[in-house]
Parts: sequence; C-alpha cells; structure tokens
Amino acid sequence: MPDEPEWQPPEGSWASSAARRRNMQAIRSRDTKPEKVIRRLIHAKGLRYRIATRPLPDLRRTADLVFRPAKVAVFVDGCYWHGCPEHYVPPRTNPGYWSDKVARNIARDRDTDQRLREAGWLVLRFWEHEESGLCATKIADAVRERRERSQDGNG
Repeated sequence: MPDEPEWQPPEGSWASSAARRRNMQAIRSRDTKPEKVIRRLIHAKGLRYRIATRPLPDLRRTADLVFRPAKVAVFVDGCYWHGCPEHYVPPRTNPGYWSDKVARNIARDRDTDQRLREAGWLVLRFWEHEESGLCATKIADAVRERRERSQDGNG
C-alpha cells in the first residue's frame, strides 16, 4: 500500500484518531439495547408511550419514553455519557474534552429534570446497568399511580 498521508481530524474535531472518530460516531443516542428491553417490558404490561420525543414542546430535549397524559418522562442514561458514579471511567485520550462533555451532560440532565418538574412532570431516570425488569415495574407503577390520581381529581 502506498504511503498514506497522516490522518488529520476535521476542523474543530474532538477525535484523537480516525478509528476513535468512527467508534464514537457509531454510538447510538437512541434505541439502545437497555431502552428497547424496557420498552418491550412496559408494552407487555399494557402501557403505551411515545419514544424519543419532547415532553415539553418548547424544551429542546427528548425523553426516551414519554407518557403524556400521566406526565411521566423516562430517561435511560448511559453510564459513560451521563457520568454514572458506579461505572464512569475518565477517558485516556483527549480527557479534557470528554470530561467536560460529560460534565455538561450531567448539568443539562439536572436542568431538564428541574424544568420538567416545574411543569408538573414526574421524571424517572435509570442507568443502563440497572435491571430492566425493576425499571419497567417502577415505570408502570408510577404511570398507573399518576393516572389514578388525575382521575380522582388529585393530580
């Protein structure tokens, strides 16, 4: 193979190599395996929901599952991208950029939670490593409780 020019990241890129760039671009932001398992379990419990949608139209953030009439927003957070206290491992390459990115994600998550709560929503957050069956049960219980409360006029 003839000499290939040394890889240069695109202007403003965070990538430390072409392989790292391909790897990071391949990471899914929605329809992850934990999300799909939880969705399947919730659906089997007879509950219907919207996926990857904005709970509030004026808030440019999407929840993984949205139960609009019950005002329940569910987020299944990845351990790396959302800074799981149990599993987050600081990056070895380009640590300044990635650590700052995760810190911004955490701050955005807290802001999202606050805005949704102020609008009367229940926010449920789960880590990707949590047992899907337990997550699904907590979600179903919360949705049913909020539905009952709103039907009783206490919501």
